[in-house]
Order: sequence, then structure tokens, then C-alpha cells
Amino acid sequence: MAPWSLISPASRGIGFALARRVLQTTNAPVVVTARRDLDKTKEALLEGLGVDKARLTVLKLDVLDESTIADAAAACKEQFGPGSHKLQLAFIVPGLLFPEKSPTQINADDALLTFRTNTLGPMLMLKHFAPFLPKKSTVPNTNESEMKGLPSSSTTAVMSARVGSISDNRLGGWYSYRSSKAGVNQLVKTFDNHLRTASGENAMAVALHPGTVKTDLSKDFWSNVKKEKLFERDWVAERLFDVVKQVGTEGRGKCWDWDQKEVPP
Repeated sequence: MAPWSLISPASRGIGFALARRVLQTTNAPVVVTARRDLDKTKEALLEGLGVDKARLTVLKLDVLDESTIADAAAACKEQFGPGSHKLQLAFIVPGLLFPEKSPTQINADDALLTFRTNTLGPMLMLKHFAPFLPKKSTVPNTNESEMKGLPSSSTTAVMSARVGSISDNRLGGWYSYRSSKAGVNQLVKTFDNHLRTASGENAMAVALHPGTVKTDLSKDFWSNVKKEKLFERDWVAERLFDVVKQVGTEGRGKCWDWDQKEVPP
């Protein structure tokens, strides 16, 4: 079965950098998603890479609208077809942050939007894209050219955060964001348990912590971060991609940071 990759969303931030990294270092088709400006997103992702533009497909998807997730999955089914292709690598990376410092700052609508974006969005992505993952009976692909740069086990990586760790929470604050990312870690563990049964070692799931990255999500907090701990998105994308390829099935169901160190639950 020929492999393909998914990065969602990929119009900016870490998702954008991950998509370019996957395009640069692998040979397989790449599907990315954006909420708008699909042509502009495709042009920006391909700029300066010198790769075959036919490898890249940009689909409209908004994690707040399940119908768009279903439509994107249907488009992938039409493009790749059942039985001949498998989703070898998926980065699911939506993110939203409202930094409540005290309980009095919690806003119900903002908190709900945070959970819908950070936790329920990835959950619905797994619902619609899990059918593309290999089964236990799937024969592993040994074509070195097709598998170049990809993890040997099909890997679904969902963006989490160190602040989602309950045991590591010593500062408090950020109520909705922390809780939504703790939910991501539970989601990944639960999904990986499903894959253990459905796919064996042919497919696995992990959560990722990127550190503090120079993106719109974190820009209000850059001044509070030590210079050596504030990362460029391209550098982080390279590190996270390496982590996904290196942790292997021994590291499945866990949250890993950019330095391949486990983030405790």
C-alpha cells in the first residue's frame, strides 16, 4: 500500500512549517488543510522547495465544522482509494489559547471554543481519518523510495502542550487551555489503545509538545520566555518530525516534547 501524509491545519504556524518539512524530506503525496485561501496556501507552501506541485493537495477544513472534516475525508477517499493507499503520517495541530490567570477570568464561550478547537476538533479528525490507517493484516510497505523519510509505523501525532500535564502543573492558570490539552493526552492514549487492537504495530498515536514557538498563538508571551527557549517554527518542525520518526512503537500513546523527552501525564 502506497503511503500519504496529512497535516491539518497548515496555513500558518507550526502546521505550515511541518507541511514544508514533510514535502522536503519525503516522496509521498501530502494533503494539507486550511479554512480559506486554499490556492494562496498551496503557493506559499511550495515556494522555494522545488518539489512536484502535484504531490500537494490543499483541502478546505474547519475543525469547528464536522461537515468540512467529513468532506475532506471523502475527498481523500476519492483521491487515494480504499485498499491501495494508507495514511502513513498525520499531524493534527489546531490550537487556541485564552490565558486566564484566575478563575474570575474564565469565560464560558471562550472556554467552549478552546475545547472545540483543541480537543473536540482532533477527536473528530480521528473519527473521519482513522479508516485510512493500516489494519493488523496490512503488509508493511518495503519500497524504500515511497517510504523515504516516513516513520515505519503509521503515526498519528496530535499537538498537545506541557501545560496539559496534570502531574507537572505547579503554576496554575490557563484553565481552559490546560484542561483542553490534558484532554488531548487522554484522547491520544485512548485512540492508541484502539490502534493496538485494530492495527497492532502497523499504526500508533502520540501527542507532541513543541515548546514555546514564535507563532501567533504565543506572541503575547514571548517577552516572558528566555531567548534560548523561544523557538523558530522551522526548527521546531524539524525536531518534531524527527521525534515522530524515532520514538517507535515503544513510545506510543505518550506525549513527547521537541527534545524527545516524555511529558508526564
